[in-house]
Amino acid sequence: MNRLEYDIKTLPAYRAMGIKCDVAFTEIEAIKEGIQHSIKRAKELEYAINTDMRLGLSYHLRPDGFVYYSAYEVQKEQPLLEGMAEVNVPEMTYLVTKHKGGSIEDTYGKIMEWLEGSEYVPFTEQDVQYYDELPIKHEKYPSDSSASDPHFEIFIPIVRP
Repeated sequence: MNRLEYDIKTLPAYRAMGIKCDVAFTEIEAIKEGIQHSIKRAKELEYAINTDMRLGLSYHLRPDGFVYYSAYEVQKEQPLLEGMAEVNVPEMTYLVTKHKGGSIEDTYGKIMEWLEGSEYVPFTEQDVQYYDELPIKHEKYPSDSSASDPHFEIFIPIVRP
């Protein structure tokens, strides 16, 4: 079994824009449609920072599913486009690793194991109800990532309790 390599990085705040999917686990296929829609519309983002790096931002804000943004980082000059949503991500400290293919569940299981043995816990916003052990998951997908066996970077917001 491949051992994951981990870094702790504090990254500056950024703004992202793309397609929002608020889905139940039973409607997970809608995420694929949202991803394809965001990829097709990326060229409309005049102030995109890098359309070769798609963001997948997951927030587990509902007991039966989650909110997912398939988006691209944009400059502040980018107007909000019709049918898109924006996300303003604050400066945060992240556990950073890479999923290099294979079972995504195994990769996230290893992340949980690492966190349980570390001095960190997943970041949560005060007064917000979350429904997952890893309530916020940010992923960066290069344009050459395969839909059937993706490779991507994982960023889990963390804090010291």
